[in-house]
Amino acid sequence: MLISLTVGKVDAGVAVLLTEDKRLIEFPSILLPPSINSGSIVDITVSRNQSSESDSQRAFASLQSSILSTYGLSSPKAPVLRCRNATQTSVVLEWDKIDLATADLRSLSLYRNGAKAGVIPQDKGIQATKVSGLAVDTEYTFHLILRTSAGQYSSEKLVVKTHKMTDLSGITVTPGVLPAPLRDSLSGAIERIGAKIAENVRIDTTHFVCTEGRGREWEKAGEMNIPIVRPEWVEGCEREGRIVGVRGYYLNADPRLRQVGQGVGMQQQQQQQSPRPQQRERMESQRTVPVQQQQASPTPSQPSSKNLPPPSSSPRPSSNGSDKGPPPPLPEKDAPSKQERLSGEEEESLSVTSPKQDGANDLCGPGSDEKAEEPRTPADSASFSEVQL
Repeated sequence: MLISLTVGKVDAGVAVLLTEDKRLIEFPSILLPPSINSGSIVDITVSRNQSSESDSQRAFASLQSSILSTYGLSSPKAPVLRCRNATQTSVVLEWDKIDLATADLRSLSLYRNGAKAGVIPQDKGIQATKVSGLAVDTEYTFHLILRTSAGQYSSEKLVVKTHKMTDLSGITVTPGVLPAPLRDSLSGAIERIGAKIAENVRIDTTHFVCTEGRGREWEKAGEMNIPIVRPEWVEGCEREGRIVGVRGYYLNADPRLRQVGQGVGMQQQQQQQSPRPQQRERMESQRTVPVQQQQASPTPSQPSSKNLPPPSSSPRPSSNGSDKGPPPPLPEKDAPSKQERLSGEEEESLSVTSPKQDGANDLCGPGSDEKAEEPRTPADSASFSEVQL
């Protein structure tokens, strides 16, 4: 196809060409002959190159097949999280090698209870991590999130519960330099408390037991901040029936710092022998009764109420011969003193119990210094006799 175009303007890079119907076409000036100026007419032949088009389509299809076979047949897999070991305050988590397929790793993060706990470096091929500082006998939820160039993948959530203080199954001991008899006894004690033995220091090793600080494993335990204790620590755990502190069992620690108790068996025996709370209260009440009786007994300076005669059940006769019962109690401000009240009670008891009516001398007795009581009237004597009869 031949097309005739008129050159309108020529610049350094682009030339403006005009068609017969006055349309503008921008054309690269480098493709025009060098002697072209404004107003020149150029003929351009346009045709389709079938062979080149077919070759290009075949090359593109081959490229798509290569991309599919390389990147489309496999994809990264979600990590599988497991618990290797758990103690009272720590958890050791592990997972298989990360399968990225053809993708690139962005990050691998560990989450605890829905919050990000940290990023795990993958340049060294780490497949386990230790989480410390946990609470005793508490449940935690962990999961991993893998971020790659092909997308994000999350592991299943793993629920782990830390052990109680009496659960010693999470202890993993690595023995160091020990005498042969001591090593045998240590193995027996570890087996009895339900702990485990690891010949080499690992990420799940909780304690390194030895009597001398030397050796490659001893150095590795120090680098990993693993407690290095004496064999007596295992014996203390067995004796107490619970995990004990390591402060007093270090190689250079003072033995007086050790928490030496009576053991679980002795404590149970004491609990059985000790009295129950009800029995203890009854014993204390019996013990306090004599003390209260002693405090309630009168002192020599106070008169005893035992020497006084018992009050008469008969009502006291009034002066006019009518029985009106006992007089009402006096107000607190007009109440008689204790001594006056006692003397009044004595006089009342004497006057009621004595059958004589001959006068004051009969009541007071011969030789008495007290003032004689005035003689009663016949009416008073008669009424008094009637009451006594």
